[in-house]
Amino acid sequence: MEVMADALILVVEDNEDIREFIEESLLSPAGYQVHSVKHGIQAVEYLEQHDPDLVITDYHMPQLNGLELLQRIQQRTPGLPVIMMSSERSELLVVEAMRSGAADFLIKPFDQDTLMRAVQSVLEGEPSFPETQTRPSSESGRRVRELETLIRIGRTVTEVLDLDETLMRVVEAAVQLTDAEEGSLLLLDAEGGDLYMRASKNFDEDFVKTFRLRVRDSLAGQVIETGKPILLDEGSPQKIKTAYLVHSLIYVPLRARGKIIGVLGVDNRKAGRLLEQHDVAVMTALADYAAIAIDNAQLFQASEEERSKLETILAQTENGVIVVDEDNRVVMINSSAERIFGVRGDYEGLSAAEVFDHERLLEFLRFDQHGSYKDELELEDGRVFNVVRSPIRNIGQAVVLHDITHFKELDRIKSEFVTTVSHDLRSPLTAILGYIELIEQAGPLNEAQTGFVERVLMSVEQITALVTNLLDLGRIESGLDTSKEQADLAKLAHYALDGLRSTARTSKVELQVQIADALPAVYGDPVRLRQMISNLLDNAIKYTPEGGRVVLVTEAEDDQVILQVSDTGPGIPASDQPYLFDKFFRASNVPRDLAGTGLGLSIVKSIVEQHQGRIWVDSQIGEGTKFTVVLPAISG
Repeated sequence: MEVMADALILVVEDNEDIREFIEESLLSPAGYQVHSVKHGIQAVEYLEQHDPDLVITDYHMPQLNGLELLQRIQQRTPGLPVIMMSSERSELLVVEAMRSGAADFLIKPFDQDTLMRAVQSVLEGEPSFPETQTRPSSESGRRVRELETLIRIGRTVTEVLDLDETLMRVVEAAVQLTDAEEGSLLLLDAEGGDLYMRASKNFDEDFVKTFRLRVRDSLAGQVIETGKPILLDEGSPQKIKTAYLVHSLIYVPLRARGKIIGVLGVDNRKAGRLLEQHDVAVMTALADYAAIAIDNAQLFQASEEERSKLETILAQTENGVIVVDEDNRVVMINSSAERIFGVRGDYEGLSAAEVFDHERLLEFLRFDQHGSYKDELELEDGRVFNVVRSPIRNIGQAVVLHDITHFKELDRIKSEFVTTVSHDLRSPLTAILGYIELIEQAGPLNEAQTGFVERVLMSVEQITALVTNLLDLGRIESGLDTSKEQADLAKLAHYALDGLRSTARTSKVELQVQIADALPAVYGDPVRLRQMISNLLDNAIKYTPEGGRVVLVTEAEDDQVILQVSDTGPGIPASDQPYLFDKFFRASNVPRDLAGTGLGLSIVKSIVEQHQGRIWVDSQIGEGTKFTVVLPAISG
């Protein structure tokens, strides 16, 4: 072995035994000048004062690893060759070292001849990995070429959505890396059970289109059934039920989500280089990439189909849908919402304020992660929409608008009708009551006539109560009651109780009261709030049998005031409870002779809602009923 005269080699190795072995046992006896250091920082300091002909460096070192040292050398002295050593068998590390400019890469442990050949080759200007060399002469060079190809295919799988292009690149890479003549990717037909050619290299196009291979009694089918690769390297032509003869062949399975979906193969028809076991490993890596690409494509296709369905649904629905992210930027507006607000153009990514000029809508769209919210939105043209805002995790929130203009108009007409009729009924009712009084003044009545008059009076009272309730309900629902102030719910509860104590005594029902001290005030109409409590108490007394009990409880919790009215009455059937607050609804187990208009609870619910509160009922047959009202308290 000839030695370059006066060649100076810098050895960078933190392991003292290896450093002495390289310097004293290999390089110095071979005639090289050698200087050794313990780590990268010392190497950098040495290089500032000296110009060696070659650097041999370990990868794992304290303070500055081999790659970092290599990069510094390339910056300072671009032409200085570097041989890197490592005990780490990392393919990515080899590729990274070569890309950073390493002349060669040695895997520890290595023998004397390997190191000396690498040193001589590098010093003579013939590194193991010249960039222009299409097929490296050394085994390490071939390995790097394979790794670079695999990395390139991996990037293709993650970056390219075109499945045909990706699979074609995989097959081309398989042919290139194995020096095969032909390559094919066969997929299993789920319906027919045969294999068909999904991608190919150097096959006739007509052959590819008509190719079908049965799984049974074929080498490719054997790979499907066993899940193990097959290497055919006998060197003599064999017909393998593929309609062509081959000298050597490799089939490896394609696995996706735990199932074998096909086979990746290469073959040589002519006598020449036989395929080897090392080629099987390369093919297996490529097959994994192909399987990932197929799986990604299927997932992408499925997601695109679902997205298309969702877009179609949102486009066709009559409800307006607006989605914004957590920064209040528009994610989506469906066509109905576009028509409602006259939105046009490319608005995705813009802030809601840049797209919409409706202040009330912008209030709805401002991000709020504290649950859903419902309200009504009226436009300048008179249209009214029911608006529901719902948070969407990891996206933002959606606002859905349902046009209720028609229903609002019907409700207005109904309210006007009820109010008109109710007012008009008062005049004849007043006249009836007046004539009943005149009958008594006209002369004495017999027993039958007195009974008739009493029935008329009772009916008039019922109609009067109905008219009064209808008028109250109309005023409450229309929002005419605007005289709200700071109200003491405890005091209003006492007033309501005082007005019903005589009714409770007459009905022989016990009244129990548990009103908390220092109950916070609420903001509302005292008259309507007292009416709400009175209606609940009157209802409870009315449906509680003699000897029963009605309990009124008030308490404060956080920033809310809670009022509960419970009784020991017959209870309400579960099937009736959803309709309990509907107008004119009465439970199915109410006795027919028990008077009532069916409007009391409707009035209660309307009052509660007008005060931004909530009401619900808990009831069991035979165990009684409890109504719970929650109203917001005035803070501070």
